[in-house]
Amino acid sequence: MAIDLVSRRDWNARAPRGDYSQLDSTKGVKVHYTGGRVEPGIVGDHGACAALVRSIQAFHMEGNGWVDIGYSFVACPHRKVFEGRGLHHLPAANGPGLNSGHYAVLGLVGNTGLVQPTDQILHAILDAVEHVRARGGAGKEIKGHRDGYSTDCPGEPLYSWVRRGAPRPSGGGEPPPSGPVAPPFPGRLLSYPPVMRGEDVRTWQSRIRQRGFDLDADGAYGPDSRAACIAFQRRQGIADDGVVGPLTWRLTWEAPQS
Repeated sequence: MAIDLVSRRDWNARAPRGDYSQLDSTKGVKVHYTGGRVEPGIVGDHGACAALVRSIQAFHMEGNGWVDIGYSFVACPHRKVFEGRGLHHLPAANGPGLNSGHYAVLGLVGNTGLVQPTDQILHAILDAVEHVRARGGAGKEIKGHRDGYSTDCPGEPLYSWVRRGAPRPSGGGEPPPSGPVAPPFPGRLLSYPPVMRGEDVRTWQSRIRQRGFDLDADGAYGPDSRAACIAFQRRQGIADDGVVGPLTWRLTWEAPQS
């Protein structure tokens, strides 16, 4: 798939406040996360992704005093890549003395909320990597921001993926998952209070019971279901809000058994 690039004009980027430094070639790419909360709702709302990118640009320009957003490109959950500083422009996000070594690519995940990168975010990061290799003089390296710089970035889930060689999801370096595939998300968030009832609740309860949780599959999402959901979310390292949204639903079937 060719890169699905969102130009600066399309995401209503502010004009840079100065000139970029030229970047002729790099060793490769450093992968980043936001370091803050990313609302899980962006998975279903591309407009929210654009708004988040604009807020990051504003923080970098007003809070950090940079001429522009610090990243070269930003990867979102819809397999779209936002143009940040772009090709052949020195990024600012890698750290003092490290920006000339790598392009900076941000995946739109954080340390709370949306923590686990979706397959489409991973694909988008790799689309950006291929883009800077083909057109930006980037080398083969894919590193985490923490490689060579004291930071938690890009968070454990993304960094674990980087350390595995940054494989394409469902291929390109990793075998496809052999476990069950999640049924389609039912389209509503399962939460308590109040008690929610329905076959979608029963379906989720039945699967979480198969994973070893002591929970009746009675079709009523109440305090026991919420407690099981929180415990499962904590095992997976995702936001433990007790709400079965698209990510928790998928992982209930597809996450490896611990």
